[in-house]
Amino acid sequence: MSEEEVRQVSDALDAVERIADPEARVRAKSRIMADQVRRNREWSAERSALIRDLWDGGNGLSYREIAARLDIKLSTVQDVFRAYKGSGAHRPRVSKPPTE
Repeated sequence: MSEEEVRQVSDALDAVERIADPEARVRAKSRIMADQVRRNREWSAERSALIRDLWDGGNGLSYREIAARLDIKLSTVQDVFRAYKGSGAHRPRVSKPPTE
């Protein structure tokens, strides 16, 4: 996606923010959020597949190189290989040894 296309998407979202009627604005936002739930699943799956392809079983790019190339956080790349999804609230907690 070019910078121009990113700007157009951002401009369209800004236009929703400027809808004068509060009910119409909330309805528009609700439709966008509902549609984005579907998109997030698809986009996340596509990103995960590309990360795995770029890593290629350790024969491709490093985690850091992948993060830099895709302009994402290193932790996002690591999460793909840890099979983490969603927010950190749903991740397994590291167990700490009992203290005396």
